[in-house]
Amino acid sequence: MGPEQITQMTEQVSRLLAQRLGAKGAGLEARVAHRARALPRKVRRAALQLAKADRLAHSPKQARQLDARAIQAAYATCTHYLEPLGAGERFRAAALTFGSSVAFIVIVVGVMIFGAMWLTGW
Repeated sequence: MGPEQITQMTEQVSRLLAQRLGAKGAGLEARVAHRARALPRKVRRAALQLAKADRLAHSPKQARQLDARAIQAAYATCTHYLEPLGAGERFRAAALTFGSSVAFIVIVVGVMIFGAMWLTGW
């Protein structure tokens, strides 16, 4: 596992933290620190382990000492928790968009019917 892969994993988890939990900060460690109370202990530890691996991966001597399975497990733990978050909100937003579209169409059709009735003298 190369440093590029570890960096990609770290960026993905960092992006998910920002999107799903509104975490603020420059990197994964800062975002985890910002939303530490919102994360379960297991996920928080996995995210910090991933951030530490990202720091160490850019040094060739220390990169060889990293455990690829542990890094993969930490990434899986983080993404497994963060991916489904926001699914209810996305569904609610889609339903609201659909409902407002239908309501707008009903109003426009109603106005057209009443306008036609008024013009014909009904």
